[in-house]
Amino acid sequence: MATAIEAAESGASERFRAVVMTALTFILGMLPMVFASGAGSMSRRAIGVTAFSGMVASVVVGTLLVPGLYILVCGRQNKTREVELP
Repeated sequence: MATAIEAAESGASERFRAVVMTALTFILGMLPMVFASGAGSMSRRAIGVTAFSGMVASVVVGTLLVPGLYILVCGRQNKTREVELP
C-alpha cells in the first residue's frame, strides 16, 4: 500500500513524458501561426497565440497542479488513507 503522495509521484512520473511530448509537438506546430505574416495574418496570429498560450498553460497545470490537487483531495478525505498502486 502506498500513501497518496507516493501515488501522485508515481502517476506524475509515468505520465510526464507522454504529456509533455504530445503538448510540445502541438506547441511547435502552432509557431507558424504565431509568427504569421501576409494577407490575413492578424486572424491567424490571434488564433496561434491563443492556442500556443493555452497549451503552455495546460502543460503546467497537467504536470504540476494535478498531482498536487490529488494529494490535497486525498489528504482532506482521510489523512491516514492509503491507496493501492498497481
